[in-house]
Amino acid sequence: MAILVTRPQPDNARTIAALRAQGHGALAAPMLRFEKVMFSLDAEADFGAVIVTSANALRGLADQPAGAKLFRLPVFTVGDRTAQAAQDAGFRDVISAGGDAHDLRALLTARAQPVKPLLYLAGVDLSRDLAAELGSRGFQVTTYTTYRMAPVTDLPDEVTAAFAAGQIEAVLHYSRRSARAFFQAVGLAGVEIAALATPHLCMSQAVATIAHDAGATKVMAAATPDEDTLFAVLARAIPPNAR
Repeated sequence: MAILVTRPQPDNARTIAALRAQGHGALAAPMLRFEKVMFSLDAEADFGAVIVTSANALRGLADQPAGAKLFRLPVFTVGDRTAQAAQDAGFRDVISAGGDAHDLRALLTARAQPVKPLLYLAGVDLSRDLAAELGSRGFQVTTYTTYRMAPVTDLPDEVTAAFAAGQIEAVLHYSRRSARAFFQAVGLAGVEIAALATPHLCMSQAVATIAHDAGATKVMAAATPDEDTLFAVLARAIPPNAR
């Protein structure tokens, strides 16, 4: 029996390792695929700082000629993991908000001066318009896209076989887009009935809505959007003494 993890790599591997450390079997079916987007900077651009809300934006910066010009700038990150990714990428002056996008907005409002434009490194699909939020506070923000997360249409063969054999105990969903891709993929794989009957544990109520709309009959959502809380939901859904 196994827990199915649908988040993209490299986060998928980290989650699977955590599940196995807790004694769970785990399988991977990343439903979004990272793709770098090339960009170039205006030679006359003069930015005061860089903003990053996802480590994937920094993965997208790797090996881009424009990236080296940015490393001398301070970078404001949404949290500590993203801050570490910024340091690993080559930034030296890294300031972490230690929380979410709301905390990052508050940090920028308190620490940054809206004299020079801010450069926001982001993905194609944004969950919130941080540039507009900062713009309402007097900042000029230029957004550059460094990556996209493309939906994956096929399940791994071992995952299809596990659904057919009734060996998936629960599915973990981390975003609306990956959940939507998952339910489309199980239909194409011919295991939709088994998948919909499996417990679906979601990072938020917004993600849970996708599972409900797809026809899943056992859906639970984390009270707060973090993995520790999602694992607590898993512990309630599949108690250790029930395994």
